[in-house]
Amino acid sequence: MPAAPRSRSPFARSWRSFWRKPGAVVSVTILGLMIVVAILAPWIAPYDPARMDMFNMLSGPSAEHWLGTDENGRDVLSRLIYGGRVSLAVGLASVTGAIAIGATLGGLAGYFGGWIDSIVSRLIDGMLSIPLFFFLLTTLALFGSSLPILILTIAATTWMPVARIVRGEITAIRENQYVEAAKALGVGRLTILFRHILPQSTPSIIVAATLGIAEAIIVESALSYLGFGVRPPMPSWGNMLADARGYIFQTPILTVYPGALIFICVLAFNSIGDALRDATDPRK
Repeated sequence: MPAAPRSRSPFARSWRSFWRKPGAVVSVTILGLMIVVAILAPWIAPYDPARMDMFNMLSGPSAEHWLGTDENGRDVLSRLIYGGRVSLAVGLASVTGAIAIGATLGGLAGYFGGWIDSIVSRLIDGMLSIPLFFFLLTTLALFGSSLPILILTIAATTWMPVARIVRGEITAIRENQYVEAAKALGVGRLTILFRHILPQSTPSIIVAATLGIAEAIIVESALSYLGFGVRPPMPSWGNMLADARGYIFQTPILTVYPGALIFICVLAFNSIGDALRDATDPRK
């Protein structure tokens, strides 16, 4: 008799399900291309993004400047490439920090319970009750809007959803038999948490991360648009949009370029997050 086919692991099934979604494949391709271009910006960008040409301001697309120039004669294509580098870096770095904070606090609350859970839960509720955007504006107005402060501020105000997800999953996992066996063998409680329990929440954390990056890019773009985010001459898609606002009737295409890139990038991250959530859903 022929041997029965081996069943695939849950990870393999999720991976296969993810790559069967056309939207996810297209989104990964787009984001991969954006990340490669951002990394290779010094070699790809045709001009220094801060280089001004006062004799060539607000010019249209040409052989010399493929997407034209802005109000200061700076090459738009070069600024879009470097702006993507900044926007993606802020999104990735801030979400990494948010995951570190949220996973640690959520893991401690879910595993130890008791007063630790009460404190973390009240902290989450308190943070969620604060209007996020106005809190960010106040913090950046007080401490400045350098890139590190912007990243830290976004990370410190967006960790709560990750903490809630991790807390819920750890609460369900901590009673499993392998956890009890590890305790019986004398394994330390923190070792059990960070080495044996927390990795079980990795799929949910990854989904939260992809959606969080999209949110962080929108937040950075909005703050830069209002003048509280990335400051010129460093380009970001948000401050490019703000600079083009004053010329929307004279050269409206300047607002289209950064706006379209923000839209495409956020849509791609959200599409990947939705695909990952469907692929890792045990009910499907």
